[in-house]
Amino acid sequence: MRYASWGDMVFDVCNYSLMLVLCVVMLYPMLNTLAISLNDANDAIRGGIYLWPREFTLYNYKYVLKENTLLNALLISVLRTVLGTAISVFCTAMVAYVISRPEFVFRKFVTIAFILTMYFNGGLIPTYLLMRDLHLIGTFWVYIIPGIIGVFNLIVIRSFIEGLPNSLIESARIDGAGEFRIFLQIVLPLSLPVLATVSLFVAVYQWNSWFDVFLYNSSNPNLSTLQYELMKILQNTNATMSGKTAADAFANAHADANTVTPSSIRATMTIIASVPIILVYPFLQKYFIKGLTLGGVKGE
Repeated sequence: MRYASWGDMVFDVCNYSLMLVLCVVMLYPMLNTLAISLNDANDAIRGGIYLWPREFTLYNYKYVLKENTLLNALLISVLRTVLGTAISVFCTAMVAYVISRPEFVFRKFVTIAFILTMYFNGGLIPTYLLMRDLHLIGTFWVYIIPGIIGVFNLIVIRSFIEGLPNSLIESARIDGAGEFRIFLQIVLPLSLPVLATVSLFVAVYQWNSWFDVFLYNSSNPNLSTLQYELMKILQNTNATMSGKTAADAFANAHADANTVTPSSIRATMTIIASVPIILVYPFLQKYFIKGLTLGGVKGE
């Protein structure tokens, strides 16, 4: 590559160097976690592991993945993430469209009622009693129904819909289209950018949730999720290591190489729980680009 001047070359070198440093800074936490998860647990106690494992081993992953319940838990997690995201985003967008219409008489009252739920709630015990009275405890739908409408996501989608050209909706009404048809064929396609963003928020929340499993389905292993099973493995490891100190573990490093520590299990769990979302994001990014393309021509 030829440069017109030394200044252009210096600028490119500085620019590329800065981008490289930023990439390293952003990737380092994940790479460091990956290195710890692939390193011998006793050796990791010594510290000094940065981007590459010092004593490579897959025992941490074998220890975590040996549980027979993990496959079923993974399926439940995937199912609740897919269904929960699809149902929540669709229902939230539908309510957002309703309260975005100026002709809806109770739009202000409904909006305030939703916003109040962001500041006040019944608490843990009343929520549990409500789930019990709705016969949701011990069922898969306890993961889906309580979080169908997210107030923050509702406000975000409503604000985006309010920015859409009102002439499109009025033209559709003149042509005889009903509200539901307008919502499905006009509002949703034009709202793809915000829907893709909200979908990512909801999907990450659904994938990482485990406390609702603990509250409502802890006695039903068939409805356990991956995050809850990983949390139980970590608790068991902490209980096993509670009577040992780091010095004891380090002293016994040569006596038993196939051991785990809470820090190694946490690193392994982080990688196992993060990889599915990381793999899904490139496919979701395509819809970001497509949605932005559609949204860019909405004003023409």
